[in-house]
Amino acid sequence: MILGRSICAENRTGQNLASPPHYNISLLAEGQRDSIEVVLVSPRNPLNIGAAARAMANFGFRRLKVVSPFEPTWREARSAIGAPQLLLDAVESATLADSVASATLVIGTGTLTHRKAEQRVASLPGLAPLVSSELARGGHVAVVFGPEKHGLTREDLSYCHLLVEIPTDTGQPSMNLGQAVAVCLYELAVRCAAADSAASAEPVIPCPGTEIPSATSGGLDLLAGVVEETMLEAGYSPSGMQEANRHDLRLLLRRLGLNRHDMRRILGLFRRILWRLRRAPAPPR
Repeated sequence: MILGRSICAENRTGQNLASPPHYNISLLAEGQRDSIEVVLVSPRNPLNIGAAARAMANFGFRRLKVVSPFEPTWREARSAIGAPQLLLDAVESATLADSVASATLVIGTGTLTHRKAEQRVASLPGLAPLVSSELARGGHVAVVFGPEKHGLTREDLSYCHLLVEIPTDTGQPSMNLGQAVAVCLYELAVRCAAADSAASAEPVIPCPGTEIPSATSGGLDLLAGVVEETMLEAGYSPSGMQEANRHDLRLLLRRLGLNRHDMRRILGLFRRILWRLRRAPAPPR
């Protein structure tokens, strides 16, 4: 009781009030947190959206995007305790492609229990160095969560650079949406800060090109569209394969890890090829 009274007295005198509590020092800096956004794809229950918003507020994240929500009144979710403004400021979009267009690293969440990954897979504890590296290049990160019933679809994941799996027991591999958001954001908020501290303690000379920001997801989709037009103009494959080619192309471009300069150069190359193909004389019949 004496200790408690002395602490209260210290606070009343105004000493050390500007210093954050010791358990907050290990969190990411505000600027870094604002470069990470949470994306909820087709959530059905407004209470789950509110729980996700509350988890974001717990760790200081403020950028929420909601893709094609099932319930139109999700912004009024009562479960967003301490985070009503976060729900009001959230951005709603019709498609995942639009929602992650500005992101340079798109991370899909899910389990491999009933799916075969088509992109790189990262464990949740191993995610922080990848995110820290992207933030250091000036990139923006989107962490994507799927619907409560079935999670992200194969089509959704084709927009993701990697898939992160939350370690859970095989008897119950799925998690509540709000809990999954909380677990992932805790890992990012704490481990990314630790990774930054370790990196600053051991400075290294970066490889050429690694300091250039990565291509945005929207930029990769633009490139994919031009490549697809070129494939069609060149008669690359039957029309029945267009959807499969489009899916594979999205994955391929994200596996390459292109920076913005490389993406623009390749885009210019394919635009030139397409221009040539469209102006080539038709073959004789």
